Amino acid sequence: MLASRPGADKNSGVSRPGAGGETRGVLLASLIMFIAGWGGLAYMVINTRPRIGGEIWMFFILLQIAATGTAIPIMRLISQRLTRTPGEAPLTGVVVRRSVWVGIIVVTSAWLLIPRYLTLPILMILVLLSVVIEVFLRNRELANER
Repeated sequence: MLASRPGADKNSGVSRPGAGGETRGVLLASLIMFIAGWGGLAYMVINTRPRIGGEIWMFFILLQIAATGTAIPIMRLISQRLTRTPGEAPLTGVVVRRSVWVGIIVVTSAWLLIPRYLTLPILMILVLLSVVIEVFLRNRELANER
């Protein structure tokens, strides 16, 4: 059971980064996502013709993987710097979720760029919406921990 491990958080089911090498596993997964995503995108751009069909969906999937893999170490660093207590590291599940939000914003922006609908106000609304949802989710998690 996950809660019986040392350093495990009882309510969220995600252990602290120092417990059991979970941080190294997430960073390794991030590196694999980074290489697979950006490498796949580079291969696609170089070797395929731009057509509406399977190629565009593969582009969006690879862009999601690449943006999320790139954002995981950045979000982990930002979360470490902004914690209230300096010794306490952020939960790995929260870091991954925030990185997925970054990937969703990037993919949605790329999708809106195709018909040229993306403007600065629309981008700000997307970012604000994801921040508000993340704040509500994190407040709910913190309320359950208490």
